[in-house]
Amino acid sequence: MDASFWSSETNSFRRFTPESLAAIEERIANKKKEKVEVKGKNKDQGAEKKLTPQLDLKICKTLPSLYGDIPAELVGEPLEDFDPYYSDHKTFMVLNKRRTIFRFTATPALFIFGPFNPVRKAAIKILIHS
Repeated sequence: MDASFWSSETNSFRRFTPESLAAIEERIANKKKEKVEVKGKNKDQGAEKKLTPQLDLKICKTLPSLYGDIPAELVGEPLEDFDPYYSDHKTFMVLNKRRTIFRFTATPALFIFGPFNPVRKAAIKILIHS
């Protein structure tokens, strides 16, 4: 087999950036638009498929080794969520050194601290520290 297929260096770890948040908001808007269009049509025609969260990517569980090693610079940093269920939720995930999954909302905390605020980033690092 090809060694690159099983490589521990994966591209699945992406930082959560303002562009990521904008993409999530766009997906939410598109989903709302689709719901409005479906309401206008006959409901019996299309059976909507509901996504559920993946059991191996639940909060406080260890990230499966399938996703590879976490780059040292991304430990404790906000990351885009792997779970497709959260693709249209304003959330991001943070992994600690033990590969434990933590999820946080991307809405402003206390209506003041956005997801990219340095105070909030420091609070998240304190929360996930083992």
